[in-house]
Amino acid sequence: MSQHPGGFVLTHDRLDDLVPIEPAAMEDRQIIEWDKDDIDALKFMKVDVLGLGMLGCMNRAFNMLEADKGLRVGLADLQDDDPDAYAMISKADTLGTFQIESRAQMSMLPRMKPRRFYDLVIQVAIVRPGPIQGDMVHPYLRRREGLEKPEYPRPELRAVLEKTLGVPLFQEQAMKVAIVGAGFTPAEADQLRRAMATFKFTGGVSHFSEKLIGGMVERGYPREFAERTFRQLEGFGSYGFPESHAASFAKISYASSWMKHHHPDVFCASLMNAQPMGFYAPAQIVRDAREHGVVVRPPCVNTSRWDCTLEPYGGRYLAVRLGLRQIRGLSNADGAKIVGARELIAFESVEDVWRRSGVQRAAIEKLADGDAFHSFGADRRQGLWKVRGLGEAPLPLFAAADRADQAVSAEGIEPDVELRPLTDGREVIEDYRALQLSLRAHPLTFVRDELARRGVTKCADLATIRDGRHVEVAGIILVRQKPGSAKGVLFITIEDETGIANGILWPDRFERQRRTVMSASMIGMKGRVQKEGEVIHVICDRIIDHGDLLHWVGEMSFPHRTGRGDGAKHAGSPDRGDKGWSPGPRNSYWPPHADGMDPEAVVKFKSHDFH
Repeated sequence: MSQHPGGFVLTHDRLDDLVPIEPAAMEDRQIIEWDKDDIDALKFMKVDVLGLGMLGCMNRAFNMLEADKGLRVGLADLQDDDPDAYAMISKADTLGTFQIESRAQMSMLPRMKPRRFYDLVIQVAIVRPGPIQGDMVHPYLRRREGLEKPEYPRPELRAVLEKTLGVPLFQEQAMKVAIVGAGFTPAEADQLRRAMATFKFTGGVSHFSEKLIGGMVERGYPREFAERTFRQLEGFGSYGFPESHAASFAKISYASSWMKHHHPDVFCASLMNAQPMGFYAPAQIVRDAREHGVVVRPPCVNTSRWDCTLEPYGGRYLAVRLGLRQIRGLSNADGAKIVGARELIAFESVEDVWRRSGVQRAAIEKLADGDAFHSFGADRRQGLWKVRGLGEAPLPLFAAADRADQAVSAEGIEPDVELRPLTDGREVIEDYRALQLSLRAHPLTFVRDELARRGVTKCADLATIRDGRHVEVAGIILVRQKPGSAKGVLFITIEDETGIANGILWPDRFERQRRTVMSASMIGMKGRVQKEGEVIHVICDRIIDHGDLLHWVGEMSFPHRTGRGDGAKHAGSPDRGDKGWSPGPRNSYWPPHADGMDPEAVVKFKSHDFH
């Protein structure tokens, strides 16, 4: 790199004379197709820039905090450890936060109990495939809880490993252990780092086995300690973090946790505006915010903007108004026209929205589906009825004449049709279909009596049930995870109207019940309660499909969308959709609209699982 009057240049000659360049899909972006290792061998400058959705979310949150509350805060201002924020983190109250919202992280947080920033750095780094496969997690936890003393056979090793209680968690530590403990040269230690710095296990670290173990023994370390240290380093072959990477992630984890604790209204709105992102669906994000005292209001054609916004409210926090973006199928362009048309005068009727906004009737129908006409007294069914009654858009002159005629002649006004209101259960189902959530009630509220008759325990009641007792809990599936480091174990999170429950399904039981586990919307988990401190799991023996109950709620299949952390649906591809299915027994599947099925009765829903 050399200095240039206009800045800095990376090469002496034009880059397109050195390497083929082509336009990228994104405007004003170019790419090259050469392998990164080839570029490194040719000594090209290479910088990895990681784009994170949470950075965009936090930018929205800081802007909203300033605009709606007059507080000017940025990442750089959050340097002090806030005991209240860490108390929230230690309780695993971290839904929606960065990096520490997954099932594995939530299970670890009550044991780690982070109290300062470096604890969070370790927390981010330790729940990774590398440390787990390298058997670093349990030794660290035992030492942190005072059940085991850290082992430092030589003083030079203490200097390297003391801050992580004798466990080499970071790539930098692995390099220093190799240098001070086994006599590696800095160049050899860098080769070791390169062998560890891969997202795929390649076995590259194994090539250093003899040199590292032999070097440590030669310098007076016990062979058993040397072999254990190598096994830990070998675990990095499935990816261990550099310390700087973990610290950068921990900074965002802390900032998002600080925002969630002190301003849950801002955090909820900004998180909803950043979707799709994270492990959880909008229904869980909104539910969590309401449990933290935030009032959430439905989309409204007269008050909602495209994004979720904050509105005055007499309580501790501002109210979150769901944006038009939450209405399924409504385009950003149509949303902008609708918001622009009411800038000076609020809409007065469904027809008024249609005439003044200029959007197609299909967009108005989306608003009715989302129950967005309640500000002028039209519920979902009335709104849809009025939309279906709209004809072709008349010319403005004739429209004015029609309105004048109606004002003079009562005979020209068609009497309102009395429509039977939807049942409460059907309203909730329609909410999920149009908005991916409902502010009215949880679907399981309507089937709790039947669940009680079947002997099903509420999720919240697990906290009072003794360890080892056999129970069945039922709920809508939020997340299915099958991490590569878990040796085939499936982790399931379900939700009922009282809270969530976490289940563990061993590989043999998963294979026997794969079809139900991977396709049902609502399941019952039968098994044994396992408690470890504040962490509660159900060790599942049987998975029962309770989809028939959801069908009862709204007399249609349940349109629930699980979060992006749900591996059965997303499998690492956040854009991959999923076909719907009919309610009924799991031995009779068919795709939507087949066999003459009513398209209105089968609703597609996306999810995201990790395998």
